[in-house]
Amino acid sequence: MKFTWMKWSSVPAAFLLMGTVAMAQDQATPAPATKPDPTIAQRKENQQDRIANGVKSGQLTAGETANLETKEAAINGETKADRAADGGKLTPAEKAKINNQQNHLSKQIYNDKHNANTAHYGNDKVDDRRENQQDRIAQGVKSGQLTAGETAKLENQQRGINQQVHADRKANGGKLTAGEKAQVNHEQNQASRNIYDKKHNARTRK
Repeated sequence: MKFTWMKWSSVPAAFLLMGTVAMAQDQATPAPATKPDPTIAQRKENQQDRIANGVKSGQLTAGETANLETKEAAINGETKADRAADGGKLTPAEKAKINNQQNHLSKQIYNDKHNANTAHYGNDKVDDRRENQQDRIAQGVKSGQLTAGETAKLENQQRGINQQVHADRKANGGKLTAGEKAQVNHEQNQASRNIYDKKHNARTRK
């Protein structure tokens, strides 16, 4: 009788032990982590990195970049005004609005980088200079030394020079005269100083 009681009394203990092991396994298995939504600042940083890569690769022309950065500057200005009005914070409605604007801008960045317009660089000194300027601007965007507004101004300047070069070449059978080359070089010297000044002033993309 004593043996029988001990045999059956061990059954609940076994079930209890199995339950304890199962609970321990449940506790040891972490719940799947949900990926948090990017913050406003992270979203802005990501957009600028994508633009910088497009400038560097030649997928974005100066005109396309100027347009994108003008829109980014407008979003940044709105964000700054909203924060100033709300003690440094954004309301949920303001965050949703900014995210919606960044969604539209994100689509435009993608479309501009994948359309037929690209920055074609030749092998002469004029085109080498243009490529070098774009590389410097791209580096400034990537590093945060250039704000969206500054980048838009620099790229508008480059767009003007590029349009002038295109018109001059079209009028001269695809070539530039010595005088036209000197004029373009002079304009790029001015643009170069602007790039340097804007990359080394007190304004940075925080």
